[in-house]
Amino acid sequence: QVQLKESREDSVQAGESLTLSCRAAGYTFSDHCVGWFRQIPGKGRVRVAIVDATGAPIYADDVKGRFNFSRDSAKNTLDLQMNDLRADDTAQYICAAGRRVWERCQFDLYWGQGTQVTVSS
Repeated sequence: QVQLKESREDSVQAGESLTLSCRAAGYTFSDHCVGWFRQIPGKGRVRVAIVDATGAPIYADDVKGRFNFSRDSAKNTLDLQMNDLRADDTAQYICAAGRRVWERCQFDLYWGQGTQVTVSS
């Protein structure tokens, strides 16, 4: 049974840094179509950082220059380093693994349960 498990929830002050990690059981993360999303209550799930179908990293505009996404093949984890956190980064962060369909990513394979990140201003 495949399971994606994010690191525990955390609370930080604005301007601080935090690194999230997603570990997979029963599945080996690919070098494409994997990444992080976030969800705020009342809003949809949005992409934060992924590796696309070509293997290129893609970041949401509001996290560019602050967040860094990496895949550790030895540990089989997806890591999201978040710097200079802001109050509007508060969300549930969810890791996901998808598949390549016609040169695009389709995130319909596996999702973690999510972990809450709270940033206080």
